Amino acid sequence: MVSIKDIAQACGVSTATVSKALNNREDVNTATRERVQETARQLGYLPNATARALKTNKTYNIGVLLADKAGSGLNHYFFASILDSFKVVMERNGYDLTFISNQKNSYYEHCLYRSVDGVLAACVDFDSAEIQELLGSSLPVVSVDHVSDGKYAVVSDNAQGIRSAVEYVLQMGHTRLAYIYGEESQVTAARRNVFCEVLAEHHHEVDGSMLLQGKYLHSALAYELTTQLLRKLQPTCIFYPDDISAVAGMQAIRDADLVVGGEVSVVGFDGNPLLQMAGPYLTTVRQDTKEIGERAAALMLRLLQKDEIPESERICTVQTELLKGKTVARL
Repeated sequence: MVSIKDIAQACGVSTATVSKALNNREDVNTATRERVQETARQLGYLPNATARALKTNKTYNIGVLLADKAGSGLNHYFFASILDSFKVVMERNGYDLTFISNQKNSYYEHCLYRSVDGVLAACVDFDSAEIQELLGSSLPVVSVDHVSDGKYAVVSDNAQGIRSAVEYVLQMGHTRLAYIYGEESQVTAARRNVFCEVLAEHHHEVDGSMLLQGKYLHSALAYELTTQLLRKLQPTCIFYPDDISAVAGMQAIRDADLVVGGEVSVVGFDGNPLLQMAGPYLTTVRQDTKEIGERAAALMLRLLQKDEIPESERICTVQTELLKGKTVARL
């Protein structure tokens, strides 16, 4: 293994000069710095991570908690896309990512075992004792789509997203709106509450029988609940918790010999670009996963740099966009 001493001998300089040059110190002249760095590349020098950690008290390793209830992991479009943009920014700043699990130890214990500098927590049960232990620790934690008192989070504007969708459907002449929502969470509560609020604001009675709890990304349950709604209540428009559920609901509508976007309208949530290719073009609420990931990374970097972050900047809200497709009919 190539050492700093080897580079120093090859360049005819001291090991201290090599160390400064490799760390881009300004007290080394440009020519020497470039010569040292080029020699290091040619010799295949790799810095010792353990030595760097001892010197800086940082491992440049970020833990990632991605444990959704649906068990979809990296197949989960929303969180996988967020993680991708988060990864790009963190790697650009010299950090690696490590997935955290609780198979043998708690999440917090695994973080200690992996010596992570911080944690990105997405799509987990934030009310569990394990997550509360992690949130209560000294580790910097940035959560996605969940706000905890005094903690740091990046959230999609779910309330505005569902509001824009419901108001659009009402403008299209619909009055019999049904909503299949996901498992209980802050996101679910925000969307469901605003769904009911908008109906009330437009003087439409909220029919509790048109509100059914499903599961995120559970196509079979979405299909079953859609069939149930069509047989008993005959809504003119059905809202779904995500685009995958919406596509399953569209199939249930077709299997009932009804026309999607004609006799029964459909609204999804997420804006999954792959599902936008399925016909008819789905009306949905797009979440900006790229910006969510980038802002989560920016917040994490501020925490790692020990910046003083005002309370007003601890929660970052990212706007959504209503995509008006072809699945909402004008009545």
